[in-house]
Amino acid sequence: MDADSRLSRWETRSELPLSMASLLFLGAYAVQVLDRGPAGPWRTLWLAVTFAIWAVFAADYAVRWWLDGHRPLPRYVRHHLLDTAVLLLPLLRPLRIIRLYDAVQRRRDRPRLSLYARVIAYAGSSAVLLGFAGALAVYQAERGAPGATIRTFGDSVWWTASTLTTVGYGDITPVTPLGRTLATGMMIAGLALLGAVTGAFSSWLIQVFTRDDERPPAG
Repeated sequence: MDADSRLSRWETRSELPLSMASLLFLGAYAVQVLDRGPAGPWRTLWLAVTFAIWAVFAADYAVRWWLDGHRPLPRYVRHHLLDTAVLLLPLLRPLRIIRLYDAVQRRRDRPRLSLYARVIAYAGSSAVLLGFAGALAVYQAERGAPGATIRTFGDSVWWTASTLTTVGYGDITPVTPLGRTLATGMMIAGLALLGAVTGAFSSWLIQVFTRDDERPPAG
């Protein structure tokens, strides 16, 4: 069995459990950020869960590298920048949701959704998951900082929504270096996801409203 087929089988079998693990990771991280009570055994447990799941992600990365023909690691990293970024910053894991869709579709004859619906569904799901993860990260970075305007998780959610949708009211802004770095990433993600949804929706409208005599000739 060649490396490509072994890697494909691994991705098909592992993507669903890894996606479930990523949701658990996000939940464990949320508990740690939102629980403002004194440190106790439960917080220690959730911290252990977070590190354990990250170890699972690292093991999956190592297996993928090995099954890919165990090419030199620097070369593998260059060709798998998204996977590497997700390993270093697990909160970006929602960006891999498209891998889950591909893994599911490998078991079917054809996709259940049209191309436009798939793009919109992927972009919408990614926006929700990344928005929630980003709101948690920015809230953790900003709370308690001198001059901070993001004082509650609700403030952070409001800021995240206005940032991802590129509205940018400016009434709430991050003030810490880490918060502003996260904000830059959120802006880039918002532009990319909004562009994908807008492009897919516009293309669908053009297809729907194009008259038969306006369609390009076949062949």
